[in-house]
Amino acid sequence: MESDTTIRRIKTFGTQNNGSQGNHDSRDQWGNNGYSSDPKKKPEVSLYLLREGLAASMVFVFILVLWGLVHFSLQQLVIGKSTGEFNAIRARRHLERITSVGPRPVGSRENEVLTVNYLLEQIEHIRSESVHGPHRLTVDVQRPTGSFSIDFLGGFTSFYDRVTNIAVKFEPKTGAQHLMLANCHFDTVANSPGASDDAVSCAVMLEVLHSLANLSTPLLHGVVFLFNGAEENILQASHGFITQHPWAKQVRAFINLEAAGVGGKEVVFQTGPENPWLVQAYVQAAKHPFASVVGQEVFQSGIIPSDTDFRIYRDFGNIPGIDLAFIENGYIYHTKYDTADRILTDSIQRAGDNILAVLKHLVMSEKLADSSEYRHGNMVFFDLLGVVVVAYPARVGTILNYMVAAATLIYLVKKASLPGNGGGRYVRELAYATGVVVLSWFVTLLTVLIVALVVTLLGRSMFWYSHFYASICLYGTAATGKMILIHTLAKNLYYGGVRLVELGELYFDVSLLLWCCSLVWMTQQDLCSAYVPMLMVAFPLATKLLLTREFKHRGASVKYSVLYMLGLALPYVHFMFLIWVVFEIFTPILGRSGTEIPPDVVLASLVTLATIFLSSFFLHFIYLVRSTKWILASLASVFLITFLLVSSGLMFPYSADPDSPRPKRVFLQHTTRTFHNLNGQVESRDSGLWINSFDYTAMNHITPHIPEINDTVRTQCRDDRPFCGYPWFLPVKFLSKKNWYLPAPEVSPSLPVEFSLVSKEYNSWGTVKMTFQVQGPSHMSLYLMPHRGASLSTWSFGDGTPQFDLNGEYFIFYSHGLDAPIWTFWFEIQPPRDPDPSGPEGMISVAISSHYFFGEDQRTAQLVEILHRFPAWAFPSSWVSTYDMYRY
Repeated sequence: MESDTTIRRIKTFGTQNNGSQGNHDSRDQWGNNGYSSDPKKKPEVSLYLLREGLAASMVFVFILVLWGLVHFSLQQLVIGKSTGEFNAIRARRHLERITSVGPRPVGSRENEVLTVNYLLEQIEHIRSESVHGPHRLTVDVQRPTGSFSIDFLGGFTSFYDRVTNIAVKFEPKTGAQHLMLANCHFDTVANSPGASDDAVSCAVMLEVLHSLANLSTPLLHGVVFLFNGAEENILQASHGFITQHPWAKQVRAFINLEAAGVGGKEVVFQTGPENPWLVQAYVQAAKHPFASVVGQEVFQSGIIPSDTDFRIYRDFGNIPGIDLAFIENGYIYHTKYDTADRILTDSIQRAGDNILAVLKHLVMSEKLADSSEYRHGNMVFFDLLGVVVVAYPARVGTILNYMVAAATLIYLVKKASLPGNGGGRYVRELAYATGVVVLSWFVTLLTVLIVALVVTLLGRSMFWYSHFYASICLYGTAATGKMILIHTLAKNLYYGGVRLVELGELYFDVSLLLWCCSLVWMTQQDLCSAYVPMLMVAFPLATKLLLTREFKHRGASVKYSVLYMLGLALPYVHFMFLIWVVFEIFTPILGRSGTEIPPDVVLASLVTLATIFLSSFFLHFIYLVRSTKWILASLASVFLITFLLVSSGLMFPYSADPDSPRPKRVFLQHTTRTFHNLNGQVESRDSGLWINSFDYTAMNHITPHIPEINDTVRTQCRDDRPFCGYPWFLPVKFLSKKNWYLPAPEVSPSLPVEFSLVSKEYNSWGTVKMTFQVQGPSHMSLYLMPHRGASLSTWSFGDGTPQFDLNGEYFIFYSHGLDAPIWTFWFEIQPPRDPDPSGPEGMISVAISSHYFFGEDQRTAQLVEILHRFPAWAFPSSWVSTYDMYRY
């Protein structure tokens, strides 16, 4: 006798009918699963098929409710009542005072004097209040000098001179051998007040220090609160502390407070390396937990163009830690809109409650004394809607993952071994169905990418930047509609005579199999994020097994459908939270990812992948509904309406709305460029406004407002000049190749760069050692470009070995604090054996660019005039710079 799970084809005597002839046909509903059979034969079973509208409504409501739960949880910044130990009102006053001085680039009076004085004043106030308590507080202002190489933005070398650290050691009066480190930074990028990045963290740290100082019970260990003044200069001050400060040798672990957005919840997105006890400490102590190992593995993969001091402490200090960051509203990160009023007091409260509780837990922990003893493997950790954090060792996760995979295999093998499935019949049907699903993925992705390319070619790229849900209406409906269409065609054409309930069962098994394959692969790759497919396998499998009897006797009844979706609720709500995190981080990043990456292609891919993942266990229903024509028609209507709105240009990418700004980022430098020949004589000289767009739309939307910025003044990269002959602040020319150079008068900064070759020595082993001196502003970029056949052998930076050759060029980032001496550096170069006659003269081109980020030299009359002409929805960050190139 044939099993109920067999994929059976029914020999029909009439025209096949998938229920399109009417919703009130009782034969369609109960008798034949949507096919017209011999009316004289009684149906073998009475199995229910869902009505199209009912199925669509249930799935839509399910997704909408879970999405609403995700958003509701994100709005609950403080869960329960605060303990009262942390005073957010006082922390807010610190935040407002720090940001009141304006932008705080390294070297500026605002950063090196005003902010430092305020912090020292507050720290002294806390010290005086706690002088009779069981703890002592020691303050040290460090001005380190050093250099290092880092593989960020393609890799470069950093040199810093007398940048500022304020280190505060808080310990029992009897002393402490072991220290925790809490780190924030008070410097900012140019032209941004930096409330979220990172003044609020320093305000939180001040109040945490105040709370600890008022404890009556002595701590077991000590804490170093590091207020570092040079993080935006690519992590310089933290390197100075961890490699040079005497207290650094006692630091056993750290907490780093950062921002990639403005306000909201601070998320734990990096821990370790290894040291699972740190995650356990956060889980046990945090009052309002918010953590994800998925964020950690995504961030550490390098696809997010950002980094934090976590890297420095991990790589140069070899100490483990926890990295926290605000991630909401990244649209205004590093802009003039990052102001104190945009950070809710509840955001400060939750961050303070968490940091204070975790620090207290760690400094009372015996594990801090010898953290290396507990360095064994990683941790799987994730929170459920910010209510509770689930955490377990990665090795336990591996066992759990393989157990779930084994259960899935047993489930599928048992099905394949049932009567009626002999000769591998079920396995073949499963393989064919898997092929249909995978094919639908590729066709869907290709279709949506074509739509994204059409939008880009129409000049409507980034229409979703201020209207995010429009991208769902366009790319989401295209992806959903395409997948449903492919499976509808498969149902009607390939599976023309197969019982629909059995097809629904088969495609559930396909989804289970594919998620199980991803589970096994990710587990084999030692990815802690494998817990996600584990959840997406375990819960649907358990739900299906519990509902087997209901499905067998009644098919896709309303009761079955509701219970089925309830069983999917937990993994789906967590998966939708992860999708929110992805879009919350990546959508704003696409507004500053340069002119070379088509953002619509990226966003359309993300929307399609999210659709594919979310639809996996709902493919089940496509084969359990009588028809999909109205669903397809509705999706097509939404798609067409949205496409017409986008094509007409009604959805402008940017917004100057003060409540929700979406600014376009533009960098302007009024620069003078000077090029010297081999004899030191000026070969050419010019001046202009060098303009960079940091998103894909380039100057398309700016040109109508400032007509002279058009393609007639587009720059060309000169390969014979270091970094194309333009004053790049960071080595990002590969991100933004479309630049504009508008002629302008020469700049005359009050502190011009003084660059000189001090000595040139020919060594017996054939190299040439060249020593230089440079004096200039607090920020300079040095470019070295050995000519063809020449190579650098050693230099005075980092560990002495030239690193990160960027297509034949080297980039050295320089900054200094106050009262820095003349910068002296040297390198040795191996001259070319056979000089290239068609190339530039000499053996190396050396260029130095200066950047005036603050003070009287930051603006010129021409800069001020053109800045006033930019529309309100643009954020033009501007400064004066110079570029000088020499041949040797």
